[in-house]
Amino acid sequence: MQRRYFLKNSLKTVGLGAVGVATAAFVSTASAQETITWDMVTSWPTNFPALGTGANDFAERIETLSNGRMRVRVHGAGELVPAMEVFDAVAAGTAEMGHSAAYYWRGKVAASQFFTAVPFGMNTTETNAWLYHGGGQELWDEVYAKHNLKPFPVGNTGAQMAGWFKEEINSLEDMQGLKLRLPGLAGEAMNGIGVTTVNMAGGEIFTSMQTGVLDAADWVGPYNDMAFGLHQVADYYYTSPWNEPSAVLEGTVNLDAWNDLPDDLKAVVTEAARASNLAMTSEFAYRNAQALDTLVEEHGVQLRSFPEDVMQALYESSQQVIQNQVESDPDSAKVYESYQAFQELVRPFHDVGEFHYLKTRDNLTD
Repeated sequence: MQRRYFLKNSLKTVGLGAVGVATAAFVSTASAQETITWDMVTSWPTNFPALGTGANDFAERIETLSNGRMRVRVHGAGELVPAMEVFDAVAAGTAEMGHSAAYYWRGKVAASQFFTAVPFGMNTTETNAWLYHGGGQELWDEVYAKHNLKPFPVGNTGAQMAGWFKEEINSLEDMQGLKLRLPGLAGEAMNGIGVTTVNMAGGEIFTSMQTGVLDAADWVGPYNDMAFGLHQVADYYYTSPWNEPSAVLEGTVNLDAWNDLPDDLKAVVTEAARASNLAMTSEFAYRNAQALDTLVEEHGVQLRSFPEDVMQALYESSQQVIQNQVESDPDSAKVYESYQAFQELVRPFHDVGEFHYLKTRDNLTD
């Protein structure tokens, strides 16, 4: 807009009338273009902190960057479709866009889980590097195109907590028979050590914990967990972030709708997704720090880490779960080969860089 204003007024100043008319006509044509209005369905309650507001942020960036040519109406879980039906709704064109987490669709697309979180896998920085620079996005596009979807990373919670437990865990034996809400590959790994896991929408967790349907539950981290009041139904908060060292939130676009967009609006959606991804990651880093302090200091939450035998069992079970999946699903094998190769590439630098720095800082400042 500033460029157009400069051009139009500069041309008036030098008296180039003919070119000035052409410029004015371009502005008129652009402003007269029809506004595209899309609907976005999400797996989060309306305006839920960070997750729901992250979807709102994505929609607002699209409208701003498109100068109003494209508008997105955001619908919380259950308003147009249930939380766990976002994938199908966008694929079918019931809504043009969705905001959710890819591992919710493991029953439909086994390889989708690798685009949210991998137990004992890459952290947020490493995962974003894989998606943006290591071929991860191209593989995600390939897998989702079979389901008439175009995916984007649109947010990340960072490392998630291991979950809320009603009873303290002192050994592997204490895990046996527990009913736990935990999705994705980590849920399958928990099943492998004797835990019964279920996948349910976040809005159902509190009641399920309160009524005894669940003995424990993973959700996100301090900020979102406190928003759902999970500290009111469980005393022990396990910090061991083995399950989701990074958790990507996905934006999906119906592929037919995507292909109908002009190239400049495709670029708008792409850049809005990238900006919202960074914005959510930064917000979680800040809000989780505040919320953890509140949970511990004001609500008396007991922080715990899993015993060594539990962590060892979870690692071995995770590796077996991943191995079983890549052997049974060609897409999973292709995606995980890329994921694992990239992790091996970046790990040495992170070990001598970020990890070494954090250990040094903590040793010197404690």
